[in-house]
Amino acid sequence: MSQTALNLIAISIFFMTLSVLLGPLLNLSPTIPALATFTILGIATFDSFSLQGKGGTIFLDWIAGFSSEHRDRIVHHEAGHFLVAHLLDIPVTGYTLSAWEAWKQGQPGQGGVSFNDDQLASQLAAGQISAQMLDRYCTIWMAGIAAETLVFNNTEGGADDQGKLAGILTNLGFSLSACQQKQRFHALQAKTLLQENWSSYKALVQAMQQRASVTDCQSAIASSECQVVD
Repeated sequence: MSQTALNLIAISIFFMTLSVLLGPLLNLSPTIPALATFTILGIATFDSFSLQGKGGTIFLDWIAGFSSEHRDRIVHHEAGHFLVAHLLDIPVTGYTLSAWEAWKQGQPGQGGVSFNDDQLASQLAAGQISAQMLDRYCTIWMAGIAAETLVFNNTEGGADDQGKLAGILTNLGFSLSACQQKQRFHALQAKTLLQENWSSYKALVQAMQQRASVTDCQSAIASSECQVVD
């Protein structure tokens, strides 16, 4: 069962317990919390087996989306991926900032930046990825974490990024300690790139907050670069 389904079950148990404690004080019929609990459990089961956890992810992300800090973290996180990919000449093909947007575009997770990674995929399939290509993508994958750290002084997202990076490195024969070392190294590389292009990063964040197209986001980056030169 997916983590989101387990979260829904935990929520239902919490509300059921709360209703048992407060029900007599509020003259609440025990039928109401029972029906609500069975409904949530049914939804969690359906989501786990029929939707592969996507429904629960969308629901929980929708609830989290009421927090302005949560929304702010996501856009700053994804802008980190976007800008570093742009700087390393990896074409960005799209981005999403919520689980609902990701679902509509057929992408997993709660949102993210999409790249034209055909060359990476072909090299991974052949088991002969170049060191330069691997380093570029490792830096891009760690850029969201680096961006959050710079802006908020801590990180709440990025577990999927670390997992993806660790999975690829493990398949390539890297040991656990080597994977952790590369994560730290490329997080530092990404942090340096963001700091060196901070005006471009801020312009990109503003564009992404307005849901600008990829082309308009790239134009915002280019405009900020020109202003720095001037």
